[in-house]
Amino acid sequence: MSARNQYLKVLQGKYLMAKSRKEKSAILDEYCKNTGQNRKYVIRRIRSSISLVPKRRGGKKVVYDGYVRAALAKVWEIFDYPCGQRLAPLLRTEVDRLRQLEEIVIPHEVAEKLKKISPRTIDRALKHQRQVLHLNRKYHRKRNPLIYQRIPVKAGGWDRLLPGQIQIDLVEHCGQKASG
Repeated sequence: MSARNQYLKVLQGKYLMAKSRKEKSAILDEYCKNTGQNRKYVIRRIRSSISLVPKRRGGKKVVYDGYVRAALAKVWEIFDYPCGQRLAPLLRTEVDRLRQLEEIVIPHEVAEKLKKISPRTIDRALKHQRQVLHLNRKYHRKRNPLIYQRIPVKAGGWDRLLPGQIQIDLVEHCGQKASG
């Protein structure tokens, strides 16, 4: 593969410097004959501005990896889901205490990273957990069977077509006393 790219790079210079169509056609014929590649594909590769040498992607190093995010989510849950602005000062002071009480079991490096994390980075790292928590709360059924046991409701068969067959339930939301 790299030999082909080197060969194409040499021919690319010749192809771009060629003045007539016959010269370009001869260069393409030679390359296609030697490599067995499709002619149109070779033309696209020669004319493209992409270099034939693969570029290394830069990118930033991941500072707060999965271990830090998992520990951050656990601490966030322990402190009852505060925002990043409120959680950052707590992390600086309370991570060591949580490790001593064995609420979280993390290595020293992860604890140091938790102490240095900024509020905005906390919010970005917890974005997914916050969405999951919101969805779980949104679609969680409210289970309160005591209220259904207190209110007698007729659930069975009565003829709705006869006049006078109607049922109305009134529920007061004022607690034990009706006076307010």
